[in-house]
Amino acid sequence: MSRKENCWYNMVAESFFKTLKAQCIYQNKYRDKEQTALATFEYIEIWYNRKRLHFLLAYMPLEEFSLKLNKQSFTT
Repeated sequence: MSRKENCWYNMVAESFFKTLKAQCIYQNKYRDKEQTALATFEYIEIWYNRKRLHFLLAYMPLEEFSLKLNKQSFTT
């Protein structure tokens, strides 16, 4: 995230948090902070990074795109 009043770099972070809230936080009711933290962790690590297809990454999950990118950088 960027400095105050410099919104250009905040766009990605704001988009992520909007998606997190809409798809994870607002869909469930949590008993306590620990349950909320666990659900957030599972959403990010299991769904968002490993399974969710990202438009800007040629409809690949983030983890798959990262592995492909790393593989290409080692071969060139």
